[in-house]
Amino acid sequence: RIQKVQIRSFLIDVWYLSPYPEEYSHLEILFICEYCLKYMKSSFIAKRHKIKCPMKHPPGDEIYRDGAVSVFEVDGRKNKIYCQNLCLLAKMFLDHKTLYYDVEPFLFYILTEVDSQGCHFVGYFSKAGRKTAHLRYTIQEKQSLLDYNLSCIMTLPAYQRKGYGQFLIDFSYMLSRKEGRIGSPERPLSDLGLLSYQKYWTHAVCSALLQHDEKITIEDLSKKLAMTVDDIVYTLKINQMLHLNAKTGTYEIRLPKVNLRKAPSAKIERLTWVPYMV
Repeated sequence: RIQKVQIRSFLIDVWYLSPYPEEYSHLEILFICEYCLKYMKSSFIAKRHKIKCPMKHPPGDEIYRDGAVSVFEVDGRKNKIYCQNLCLLAKMFLDHKTLYYDVEPFLFYILTEVDSQGCHFVGYFSKAGRKTAHLRYTIQEKQSLLDYNLSCIMTLPAYQRKGYGQFLIDFSYMLSRKEGRIGSPERPLSDLGLLSYQKYWTHAVCSALLQHDEKITIEDLSKKLAMTVDDIVYTLKINQMLHLNAKTGTYEIRLPKVNLRKAPSAKIERLTWVPYMV
């Protein structure tokens, strides 16, 4: 099976099997264009493609720019091949991903680093973008998909440990706040995904509490952070922040002694986006 993938100048070890067409499955190295995500069999073909490829950024609309960081919104219905190639690439680094070709109901948010050469692919997340989800979903499942603010998330290994995963999660919640909705990631979460969300939720909840001097309820936190009540309660429990007041019989929130390092966050003033019409 494919052992490595070459994208940009990075030669990356593949973690999981991805269902590329059979004629590519025997290759040791798969070459991928960082702009259009076309996959190729050899470095020679990849070099020729690089000269001819008309793309220097993902298809779709640029909705966020902050210095060298840029995010594009890509419609799975309008850019089907690009999004299918993206899902095949993501499967190489995600053990739980099962969706590869049914991309039309989804919107994809592509994170890139920008320089004079173009917008270089870093990672992405996806979420359901319309009510015309595939017929394999029940009515209840379709509504659940629309309640999720994130279906899948992946950062290329070459860009990990730079805070981009936390940035993408924060970006998904920023969109939820812009929509005036409460959001949560699609379940089940992978082990790595759960750890990432625990880190994000803990930082978000503790930061909000530190900034609030007066009494605040969990419902208030939910509205402020666009997080579900269940996710907030889960975060409070795993951090042992919920304490029962024996006199009143009610629970109180107590902040633990935590060292909150500044986390990469999305800036609402850099967003040029309106909610997608469904």
